[in-house]
Amino acid sequence: MVDERISRIAEILVDYSTQIKKGDRVQLVTDYEAKDLALEVYKLSLQRGAYVRVKTDLPGRAYIFYKYASEDQIKHFPEVEYFEIKNTDVYIAIRAPDNVKELSNIDPKKIADRYKVLKPILDWRVEKTRWVIFYYPTNALAQEAGMSLQEFEDFVFSACLVDWKKMVEDMRRIKEAIDNTDKVVIESSDTHLEFSVKGRRSVMGDGTKNMPDGEVFTSVVEDSVNGEIYFDIPAVYMGNVVEGIYLKFKDGLVVEAKARENEEFLLKMLETDRGSKRIGEFGIGLNYNITRPVKNILFDEKIGGTIHLALGRGYEETLSKNESAIHWDMIKDLRKDGKIYFDGKLVMEKGRWLI
Repeated sequence: MVDERISRIAEILVDYSTQIKKGDRVQLVTDYEAKDLALEVYKLSLQRGAYVRVKTDLPGRAYIFYKYASEDQIKHFPEVEYFEIKNTDVYIAIRAPDNVKELSNIDPKKIADRYKVLKPILDWRVEKTRWVIFYYPTNALAQEAGMSLQEFEDFVFSACLVDWKKMVEDMRRIKEAIDNTDKVVIESSDTHLEFSVKGRRSVMGDGTKNMPDGEVFTSVVEDSVNGEIYFDIPAVYMGNVVEGIYLKFKDGLVVEAKARENEEFLLKMLETDRGSKRIGEFGIGLNYNITRPVKNILFDEKIGGTIHLALGRGYEETLSKNESAIHWDMIKDLRKDGKIYFDGKLVMEKGRWLI
């Protein structure tokens, strides 16, 4: 018997997040451990009249590729995968990793080089399909979060099974304020950062791209970022955990970068390309059902009372002009002593919004 909560998540992914309808070409990408949810999504998609292509990844496949692939294979563009995404209306990814550290000892340059090659496929998926990503509870994710599997299941389902219409109403007030703002200032005991969002477009993370969701995000005027920020929540990228990140910006560029742990990886990622030292996204976490970090960006960037900045590629829908092969979200917790100002007006203090 499938957990009733899994059936409810499947309904959210199919009927709310992607709104699958008759005739849609659906690409369902899943890991084997998520088979219960994947089969529920598959069944519902068929019942809605869609044409469904299921792709299941193998544990360890990514590690083997990056360890043994030649430079020519790393830089080879997968034409078949590009054809698939160009003929896809809905893309649903259900991740269920059995080892979140799988790529920790792989040269990050190889991974960055591969992401550069795959960028047209990623861009098409992000900009031209209805897509959603969900992380299915596994022992690996639970261990990373410091929880038992049952505790992590409760955590995940609590973050997702919420009143999305009510959350959207609350987020809309924040969105309207951002859209009428020029200068943003973020302050705490270890941070003073300012930038402009004038002329950019904010987007509500309402559960139609990520599940769980609950954020408002926009882009920044690329050369307007100045000041320094300390990220007190671990930043995870491609299986690598970097803790205690400090960044200093001048006229939009990172001019100084340090980390308490895994600094080498941070510095390599910053050298990926011209856009990797600039901010592509400014986001605000507004899901107050998520109260603690679990070293998974899908959850951590939504924590109510936090903000996040993404180095690298910005989203076209936010009118970002920053191009990069990477998009790395880093999270700042403002619940202890943080403040946010919009055009000089205090709008958030200690994680709570005053709007």
